[in-house]
Amino acid sequence: MLLIGSLQLYPCRWVGDDYDRRSMTNPAPRKFVLGVTGASGAAYALRTLELLLEAGAEVHLVVSDYGRRLLADEAGVKQLTVTALLPHVFGASDEVPCGLRRRTQVPDVDAWDTRLVVHPNKDVGAVIASGSFLHHGMVVIPCSSTSLGAIATGAGSNLLTRAAAVTLKERRPLVLCHRETPLNLIDIENMRTLALAGAINCPTNPGLYLGPKSVEDLVDFMAGKVLDLLGVEHGLKTRWEG
Repeated sequence: MLLIGSLQLYPCRWVGDDYDRRSMTNPAPRKFVLGVTGASGAAYALRTLELLLEAGAEVHLVVSDYGRRLLADEAGVKQLTVTALLPHVFGASDEVPCGLRRRTQVPDVDAWDTRLVVHPNKDVGAVIASGSFLHHGMVVIPCSSTSLGAIATGAGSNLLTRAAAVTLKERRPLVLCHRETPLNLIDIENMRTLALAGAINCPTNPGLYLGPKSVEDLVDFMAGKVLDLLGVEHGLKTRWEG
């Protein structure tokens, strides 16, 4: 705990697999908020969603209007259901979106569907808009410059930006995966503001030091980085071993 005058500040901390300054003990399942905006990179979002559900997490999904267009244009996703979002997982389509892998073993669709909660972006009264809703972190992937700026200014005009603002004020992990390039000074200043506020700027810049052989390898690198920042274990080959 930090003391500034009479104000008590509780920084984020990790204790094993548990996070929360309210001492949450082995919550089952762990809860995460996943935001998707209109910057290119649908595969990053869908792979992250897949891995969180595979890890047994409860995922609260909120997609902006341009995020919906992104999912449709890049991955053919027309509906925000678990089978429509992850057809490569459940064998619901013969085509696999670029950057994703078809699974050889199909998981229990009902179990995954139960742990996916989809919120309309216009519903600023949804549960994830309240700090009283306990969760273990939020990631916006991909994060457009527009959404980055809105979050940096504390705008809560839609559910995605409101949920991000709440995550910051409650001192929970907020991971922002900005994808657009090059950056202008406005983007840089917004990143600086968010870093000072406690957010983690995690641009979608996959490393090449592991010798990726496919787009899927690059997507996995970023998805693994996001899970690391959220404290979620995974089996992806994303570690440098010297």
